[in-house]
Amino acid sequence: MTTLVTGARGAVATELIALLRRRGLPVRPASRQPVDPSIATCDLSDPATFPAALAGVTSVFLYAEPSHIDTFVKEATAAGVEHIVLLSSSSVLGPDAQASPLAKSHLDVERAVTAAPVRATLLRPGTFAGNALAWSWPVKAGNPVSLPFPNSSNDPIHEADIAEAAAAVLTDPALAGRPYWLTGPESITFAEQIAILSDVTGRDIAIKNVTREEWKAEMADYIPEPFADSLLDWWQSNDGVPAEITTDLERLIGRPGRTFATWAADHLGDFRS
Repeated sequence: MTTLVTGARGAVATELIALLRRRGLPVRPASRQPVDPSIATCDLSDPATFPAALAGVTSVFLYAEPSHIDTFVKEATAAGVEHIVLLSSSSVLGPDAQASPLAKSHLDVERAVTAAPVRATLLRPGTFAGNALAWSWPVKAGNPVSLPFPNSSNDPIHEADIAEAAAAVLTDPALAGRPYWLTGPESITFAEQIAILSDVTGRDIAIKNVTREEWKAEMADYIPEPFADSLLDWWQSNDGVPAEITTDLERLIGRPGRTFATWAADHLGDFRS
């Protein structure tokens, strides 16, 4: 009953691999660019890597890469895969999901996976707490954090909690085969997250209010413009509006999710020089 875990070097996958191994379950970590022989090659943008990665696998933890998803699903079915757990996004639940580049990439993968003759479980987390790592460079440099909408609310979820949710649906058939909207335990603004990071790090972290265009210019080397616009539209829509918090995570892992303060403490080293 081997589980193929794609994106093995990612934060969620790393936690999931460790969880499954602690339970004595066979795992095949896979990555686009393996760093050692214990990790299989599975590049979701290269179908030639699919057959070997899927051989002998019964379940898959899958990142949402749409470029060759139909081929991946076909190869997985032929290999005898019985269950695919997709790391999707709650952005697919938005009214304009089809028009949003961020949401559509996840939506396309969801549709391919759910149309396949295998059991499909969709994990739809909201905001990854780890997105705050984008602030680590200005924090370490003693510079302010640029925010176009500092009072925009989000629902940060710890990567370890997403991994626990994935482990739950992979190991309990009663939980599999349905979508889950995963959020952290609290609605919190970007400004409140910065304040928490200030407390945890002991640094006075300032906020620099910037316009949409100024923020896009700062991020031009890292985020393509269509995706940047989608993010900005999402943040603007949540400016001053509390994020909705669901109970799906607690249902899967049996306890409330970790707070952003816990995530910040767990990642303290990332914000120190």
